[in-house]
Amino acid sequence: MQTVATVAALRKLIDLWRKQDERIVLVPTMGNLHAGHLALIRHAHSCGSKIVCTIFVNSLQFDRKEDLAAYPRTPDEDLKALEREQTDLVFMPSHEEVYCEQNRIKKSMPDNPLNQQLCGAYRPGFFDGVVEVVARLFYMTDPDVAVFGEKDYQQLVIIKQLVKDLDMAIQIEQVSTEREKDGLAFSSRNGYLDRRERAIAPQLYGELRRVEHQVKKAQHTFAVLESQAVERLQQAGFRPDYVAIRDAATLEPASNETRQIAILAAAWLGKARLIDNVLVSMA
Repeated sequence: MQTVATVAALRKLIDLWRKQDERIVLVPTMGNLHAGHLALIRHAHSCGSKIVCTIFVNSLQFDRKEDLAAYPRTPDEDLKALEREQTDLVFMPSHEEVYCEQNRIKKSMPDNPLNQQLCGAYRPGFFDGVVEVVARLFYMTDPDVAVFGEKDYQQLVIIKQLVKDLDMAIQIEQVSTEREKDGLAFSSRNGYLDRRERAIAPQLYGELRRVEHQVKKAQHTFAVLESQAVERLQQAGFRPDYVAIRDAATLEPASNETRQIAILAAAWLGKARLIDNVLVSMA
């Protein structure tokens, strides 16, 4: 496994692999790797011959400086884990390297209204920051395939649209959410939970599964199911931002004719903002 910090060094290796007809797979991360990230790396091996993982804590995704400073950084452990997973190349650039003028995106960045909805409504500018850095990483690494997890489902839908809007020849692979034995989705932010909160946290996924059952039984309108789910989460000790029943392809509000539904939730528990979702086939 090789580790580089500059685009010049990154491109040198990728250009060599291109000459050797290698199929390049990108797994973008912000580090502090857990089982969910490593599942993406393992899936990446089924998509191509050279695996590139980026570790970059993107400041544009944080609306408060204290959140950026507090974000857990574990580079030594991350590199050891990536080596065990037989990653070929790790790109660990500085902020200046990613956002220098020569690495500026040459095309106009598309405007996606979804950036301001759901999590975007509660974290202003977050998805604009995601789109900016992902587009730059795509241009820098020029992958054939990029792998993302379903846990950050809104991000996944936005990135799929970004690839279409920028006419990029990149195949986006999505990987199912990795969970603890009690159902809690793996997340770097789980580390913010104290013991009492950690015991409560799996109820978020449990509530989503409950809504899934109700959706399939058509017991109430979607608006009623969302409202009831928010109330139950509040009673359990969460501070919900939302529970939303949406079309899985577009994240537009779902209707009775929607064939695949995404049930999404975001809720605070102590200092941790947890997000999760379940996908429901209505066929």
